[in-house]
Amino acid sequence: MSRSRRNPEGAEETRFEVRSFDSPLSPQEYARLPKTPVHLVLDNLRSAFNVGSIFRTADTARVERIVTCGYTAHPPHPRLEKTALGTLDLVAADHFDTTLEALDDCRARGLPVWALETTSHSRTYTDLTFPRPVALVLGNEALGVSPEVLDAADQLVEIPVFGYKNSLNVASACSVVLFEILRQWGGPGEGAGAG
Repeated sequence: MSRSRRNPEGAEETRFEVRSFDSPLSPQEYARLPKTPVHLVLDNLRSAFNVGSIFRTADTARVERIVTCGYTAHPPHPRLEKTALGTLDLVAADHFDTTLEALDDCRARGLPVWALETTSHSRTYTDLTFPRPVALVLGNEALGVSPEVLDAADQLVEIPVFGYKNSLNVASACSVVLFEILRQWGGPGEGAGAG
């Protein structure tokens, strides 16, 4: 769909195409594309809607895997279907009873574990170079990343906030940091231009 904008005098200023379409690849072709070596570890998220949103974000970044932990909603789940908008089958997912078990699995895969949480020891996400690959832990909406998981993490990362409330929605925070990782790495997959 082509659109243009008119200035106050009515003259056309800009033409642009709105890109609101799915990939032309078949699901099988898409599955063969290289994945971004990020493993999103969800530490007891209470909202299935946030988890579904994270699946959507993970698909846009072609993330390797989502790891749901504890009582975090995991596929199959009707509320996930509603907010993930068809991405549940496009992102690999595993579930563990505890986040510490998930971290053991990540370490067995050779992944450094970074937790996204505002603490006195956290470093701003834009001041760090993210290792490739990486496991990124995202915490509960009310309680954040659990203390034992923070203790087990290799690095604590935060997004600076400047409002009265010292928090950002977990799905929004995931997007911010995930796309910084993609910016640093040059895009999804095996390197710049792999997608």
